[in-house]
Amino acid sequence: MEKEKKIWFDGKFVPWEKAQIHVLTHTLHYGLGVFEGIRCYHCTDGRSAVFRLPEHVERLFSSAHAMEIKIPFSQAEIQEACCQTLKVNGMKEGYIRPLVFIGDGVMGVHPKDNPIRVSIIAWKWGAYLGDEGLKKGIRVKVSSYTRHHVNVMMTKTKTCGNYVNSILAKKEVTRDGYDEAIMLDTAGYVSEASGENIFLIKKGAIKTPPLTSILPGITRDSVLIIAGDLGIEVVEERFTRDELYLADEAFFSGTAAEITPIREVDNRQVGKGRPGPITKKIQADFFKAVKGEKDRYRSWLTYI
Repeated sequence: MEKEKKIWFDGKFVPWEKAQIHVLTHTLHYGLGVFEGIRCYHCTDGRSAVFRLPEHVERLFSSAHAMEIKIPFSQAEIQEACCQTLKVNGMKEGYIRPLVFIGDGVMGVHPKDNPIRVSIIAWKWGAYLGDEGLKKGIRVKVSSYTRHHVNVMMTKTKTCGNYVNSILAKKEVTRDGYDEAIMLDTAGYVSEASGENIFLIKKGAIKTPPLTSILPGITRDSVLIIAGDLGIEVVEERFTRDELYLADEAFFSGTAAEITPIREVDNRQVGKGRPGPITKKIQADFFKAVKGEKDRYRSWLTYI
């Protein structure tokens, strides 16, 4: 990771190297904390804009609420801090990571009155699954690790500890030469990837898992809107791994992954083994939207 100059930490900017915590930080030991992933794009007109910033910050607060964490700042303050972090670092585009965590104090599972701390970090980050992946599609494998059950972890939240599950799945499949993992839910249906939502296309219609055990992705929501505007039928329902094998097209969506086509699942070619026409339409309109080239989606952008 390329270091930037400043990190927003508990309401003020500190040098990157000085943004440090104690080893007794509660979240470090027990995983109770929440975060977001947000992107800022350098738009075609030369300005910079954060993609769906209010929705991301709202989800951060929703995650914190579900995990019984009281964020000591308002949503408006966090939105402004995200923009200021980019400005202070002179960044025209980049990835923004707000992180809310429980500081040091008492130990043991119950954090009691330990302080709630907030940091916002921004760094330069290209295509998460690779530029070639965006163009040609990636190879994925169904992991042996199951997505969390809804009554085991809060699956609608971006909780730090939830991602141990994702890390294990990602390590498992990349060790075998794949690019990303697909995770099934506890009933055996396709849920999501280690950090992305998933879509398949069959006979001109898009299918994606419903909001049961999956994270309600903001890029996922953008895809649903774009597809509707393109007149493409979208169905939100569960599907099996063999439906994925038999799909004409498939792709992932996510802040980091953006719109990444899937060309192969479990050594089975998806469709023609390359990004299909509907995937390419969705991907093209998404990138036009984030670059400020589509007036229809201008409200998604917060210019800085």
